[in-house]
Amino acid sequence: MISEAFDRSRITALRHAVAARAEEAGMTGARLDDFVVAVNELLTNAVRHGGGTGHLGLWAQDGSVFCDVTDHGAGLTALIPHKPPPDQPGGWGLWLVRELTDTCEIKTGPDGTAVRISSRTDAKS
Repeated sequence: MISEAFDRSRITALRHAVAARAEEAGMTGARLDDFVVAVNELLTNAVRHGGGTGHLGLWAQDGSVFCDVTDHGAGLTALIPHKPPPDQPGGWGLWLVRELTDTCEIKTGPDGTAVRISSRTDAKS
């Protein structure tokens, strides 16, 4: 559905494209909004922390929409699986991504980070 390299200048256009494609796949309402917010967090993180560029892949399969965002940054130093403390200034983006999607897989290392998220198009399925 989408396979595109991006930098800061492409985030808004990609966010709109993701929303349109996810909606075409059958995602609606709050699930659609949550998925788009999660993708936006991943795009922003890739630009801010992953070297300024990345790649987005988006597709629908078996009643879910999947999104891969990869970058070529130095990798994440720590993955905190729980909610950050209220006074912590960072670490909220990936926590939010996990909260807003059905699945979230993160692979990170010195050559970059890859995050795959997915959400069902219909919460009842």
